[in-house]
Amino acid sequence: MIEDIIKEANQRMSKTIEALHNELKGVRTGRANTSLLDGIMVDYYGSPSALNQVANVAVQDSRTLTVTPWEKTMIAPIEKAIMSSNLGLNPVSAGMVIRIPLPPLTEERRKDLVKLVGQIAENSKIAIRNIRRDANTQLKSLLNDKEITEDDLHGSEKRVQDVTDKFVNQVDDVIADKEKELMEI
Repeated sequence: MIEDIIKEANQRMSKTIEALHNELKGVRTGRANTSLLDGIMVDYYGSPSALNQVANVAVQDSRTLTVTPWEKTMIAPIEKAIMSSNLGLNPVSAGMVIRIPLPPLTEERRKDLVKLVGQIAENSKIAIRNIRRDANTQLKSLLNDKEITEDDLHGSEKRVQDVTDKFVNQVDDVIADKEKELMEI
């Protein structure tokens, strides 16, 4: 019983770290990254489709992304979707290829992005603490049902706390790397 609760908490906390990585992919750094365009939806013959479903997205160099549509008729809708995406990007069409130059980030914008990353990190830590609370509640209910002893409860709560600390440290490491990446010029 105790092992199952700790194992489940561990799995849920791992998923929180995974979600953190996915959320941080959308935060723009100074370098070109194809995941920056992941959330963009393009009008494809009347139905919204993900950009990577209607075109090939690639990194040309450290400051330029290229988008190559599968069909020539998709160039205009893709440009429109990128411009209206709220990312502050201006695509430039060159025949069948759309180039997206990434302007360098200003110092003020970098600091704003660091704050945003900090908020994302705090939300992840809150999620991890909530998982810890759920696990401890399950352990206490086992004690109330007389399925475990008080010593078992204290030992398992300590193990849950150790798992929690491990994942909170992982969040801190991931965020430190992202902040370092953001502040690079």
